[in-house]
Amino acid sequence: MDHALLSVILMIVLMCWPLWPLAQISPPPVMLAERWQSGWSPVAWLVSEKLDGVRAWWDGEQLLTRSGYPIAIPPEWQAALPAGVALDGELWAGRGSFERVSALVRAGQRPLADWQDVHFMVFDLPRSDLPLEARLQALALQAATRDSAVIRLVEQRSVANDEDLQSWLQTVVSGGGEGLVLRRKGSFYQASRSSDWCKLKPVDDAEAVVIGYIPGKGKYQGQTGALQVRADDGREFRIGTGLSDALRRQPPAVGTRITYSSSGVTRTGLPRFARFVRVRPPE
Repeated sequence: MDHALLSVILMIVLMCWPLWPLAQISPPPVMLAERWQSGWSPVAWLVSEKLDGVRAWWDGEQLLTRSGYPIAIPPEWQAALPAGVALDGELWAGRGSFERVSALVRAGQRPLADWQDVHFMVFDLPRSDLPLEARLQALALQAATRDSAVIRLVEQRSVANDEDLQSWLQTVVSGGGEGLVLRRKGSFYQASRSSDWCKLKPVDDAEAVVIGYIPGKGKYQGQTGALQVRADDGREFRIGTGLSDALRRQPPAVGTRITYSSSGVTRTGLPRFARFVRVRPPE
């Protein structure tokens, strides 16, 4: 069969293949972070490591992804999570474990053994109307009475100045971490993207949706040369750098969300030196 025709058939199959074992419900009202701006003082903020896991929301009855897909957790996890109390956090199994945790979350019901080194790293009580510090105190009490094999509290700390902040960032990144998250002291949980919650990373990253493909040339003839993507602000651009040979042969389906990195933006507002990082699961 012609290679190009085979690629088209494969893409259609991937687009029609079920991406999640359970039906999606309404997405939870999560709070999202802005980018930390150079020159800001971190003194009035609490800082934590940015965990590169799968965002998860416990609604008091079931665990959901950011997009509202139920996560099939073991019965032991169900028993350990607090009934009637909403928790916001990240499913995490240590640095560099994103792909494995993502696959586990999408796999449907799996035995407890597959979840042994995964933890629900909680960082907020989203239904509370208390300011940040009071929410964290209440969250610590919740975590202290629960199975630490399931729930763990994300460490929050204050820094004295920007030098301390950058030093911690360097320590985290050199150890394989992704970056830091800063949350404004005294702030309230908001079901939207907010400048009260910021992320700090050595390179910018963002998400976009695959809307098409650019044919490859030369050694990539008959394969995907670049992905045509649309960012959340509606801007469209191409990403070719960072694609593995396997992804060029079998690219992410149209409609797939991907993560890309860049070095700032051009004068026209497009990402500079955009590079493919990975496919994002439906969160």
